[in-house]
Amino acid sequence: METFKRTPLQLFNLPQNFVIPLFQRPYVWKEDEQWEPLWNDIRRVTELRIVEPHTNATHFLGAVVIQAHEAQSKKLTTWSVIDGQQRLTTLQLLADAACALLAEAGQTKLAGRLERLTHNADDFIEDRENPLKVRHLNKDRDAFNEVMAAERPVDHSDLAAADSQIVGAHAYFSTVVEQWLGNTDSADYTVRAKELTSVLLEGIQLVSIELEAAENSQEIFETLNARGTPLTAADLVRNFVFQRLETEGSDTAKAYREDWPFETKFWMKDVSVGRNFVSRSSLFLNQWLVARTGEEVSPQSTFNRFKSYVEHESSQKMADLLPIIKQQAQQYEGWSEAANRPGGSLSATEMAVYRMQAGGVEVLKPLLIWLHEPGRYLAPLSIDEIVKVAESWVVRRQLLRLTGSDLGRIVADAIAANSATSASDLLPRITGHFARLNVTSTYWPGDEELRQTLATEAAYSRYPRGRLRMVLEAIEDHYRTETGQPQIERKGYPIEHLLPRSWKEHWPVESPDDAEVRQAHVHRLGNLTLLTTSLNSKVANGPWSAKRSALQDHNTITLTGRVVKRTDTQGWDEALIDERTTALIDAVLQVWPVPAGHYGKVVDPQTKAGDWVELKHLIEAGLVSSGDKLLATHRDFKGKEATLNADGSIELDGKRFASPSAAGRALRRLSTNGWYFWAVADGRRLMDVRTEFQNSMPADQE
Repeated sequence: METFKRTPLQLFNLPQNFVIPLFQRPYVWKEDEQWEPLWNDIRRVTELRIVEPHTNATHFLGAVVIQAHEAQSKKLTTWSVIDGQQRLTTLQLLADAACALLAEAGQTKLAGRLERLTHNADDFIEDRENPLKVRHLNKDRDAFNEVMAAERPVDHSDLAAADSQIVGAHAYFSTVVEQWLGNTDSADYTVRAKELTSVLLEGIQLVSIELEAAENSQEIFETLNARGTPLTAADLVRNFVFQRLETEGSDTAKAYREDWPFETKFWMKDVSVGRNFVSRSSLFLNQWLVARTGEEVSPQSTFNRFKSYVEHESSQKMADLLPIIKQQAQQYEGWSEAANRPGGSLSATEMAVYRMQAGGVEVLKPLLIWLHEPGRYLAPLSIDEIVKVAESWVVRRQLLRLTGSDLGRIVADAIAANSATSASDLLPRITGHFARLNVTSTYWPGDEELRQTLATEAAYSRYPRGRLRMVLEAIEDHYRTETGQPQIERKGYPIEHLLPRSWKEHWPVESPDDAEVRQAHVHRLGNLTLLTTSLNSKVANGPWSAKRSALQDHNTITLTGRVVKRTDTQGWDEALIDERTTALIDAVLQVWPVPAGHYGKVVDPQTKAGDWVELKHLIEAGLVSSGDKLLATHRDFKGKEATLNADGSIELDGKRFASPSAAGRALRRLSTNGWYFWAVADGRRLMDVRTEFQNSMPADQE
């Protein structure tokens, strides 16, 4: 590897080719973020040189990494662009735009100098060979070739690729350069043209990192983009995947064309994850990794974990793994597209995606990917039941407005603990995994707690609107199943208060106490319904007789129709709101049920999660037995076993340890939570068995 300070003239002058590999990300520079600042810098340097002819002002553009191809006879020197393709592409577009303008103005000598930056001379190219020095092999190829070969003056709007970012950049530079050069008849046109050409040739500086053909370009690429990079995790993964395919001797062009799915608008779209935005392709790859490894993977670690998985854990070659990723990505895209359709019935998986989207979470996506993994062969009904269990756990917590920050770890644990579970045992095992959770940050709430909270919760003001609408839609669908109707359309129907928010004019009460009670009922679940269109404010806030009549027009929605039917002979009041709240809660508990006998108990961490529970207690309770094998769960120690002794000690490599943590620490040589580190033969971690023991204790011992 050698590093040089180069001007565009030094970098591009010789007859040669710079090849941008097909797996490089597409051109993404934009006007306000890159084109305009670059042009301002070039214009500043040019104008300074005009005013002060003896100055040597320059602009530093950044670094590029290029790697030499193996030398081939009768072929031009060829470089692969490993990093910096955005810079090189932009320089080429700018030089070509300026060249076209100068040629049109009769400045043929200056135009010729710029053309030598972008085009190889005819003497060095074969018949019908592309003369461009920079060659895109990715999705930008057609747009780049078209605009660089377009007849001058270039009519950008008439190009086949007029909407591409590549053509947009060429059009931008054509406009700003033409405006700056001014009228071709003006006295200073020639001075400006000459100095701009000089700056484009040797007034811009780059650092060129040049690798020999045998050097590890992927390592250089990763190091340069390790921190503070605008590259997404998917960009880094793509580069790694195709470098690896190349090493395996695979046809990378065919693999990119047939098996790399992430170049469409769907995958390039940025989506919100908490307070951050990431590309959907990066998010999918993160969730796919969680499904594959059974580990919680932070978004910042997606690429490093992917690389580690491929290099050290996967038994598959990249050529075999990539089609699997494609298949699962297509499934994922299909779920998302179905969830975004306003009509049509959804499967349990598609509905879970829709409800997660409405609830503002992504937590169950790894589980969905894992359940549908090729080769798992789960019956659709089994998948549906597992999805409903996991969805109940998430939605119940959301309805109680409990934290979701630790749920990703639990999903990863469920995957890790059941990687080898048979299809027939998977539903009870997954259900038990969630049911055993007993701390506030992760537990699965029971019916009674949910009923008590929702009975008086000001649902309309406490829940995000999308989440509340999703709950009402779920209740509506539950009612519709009783009569065989299709699912409600997901069109963002308005949420209507039956008792109006502005009730005082037409819904008078006798005392301040009555007013307080009435106001407390306004936002409750039982006072809310869905309408196909909003009511005008006069009707919405008017007396019940007029409002009920208007609601009849919306009785195709069962939620609303039942209210209309129920109030045929009476008005709408607090008692009916309470009655309806109870009925809607009943529906919620049926839509998102818990296992029979599950109460959602939370253990006080000060008295229940300490070391007072020992392995001997679990043996005495019959939850584990002497001689049972304990299996290490950490990926670095997979396959390592220990044996449980009758006295609660652990036998490991011929030594006895008094506690799970002591045995884990001896193995890892690090402080270790042994209750989390060790699992029993059926995949449950010791902490799960301990939770089962704690939940089985009589109330007077808690």
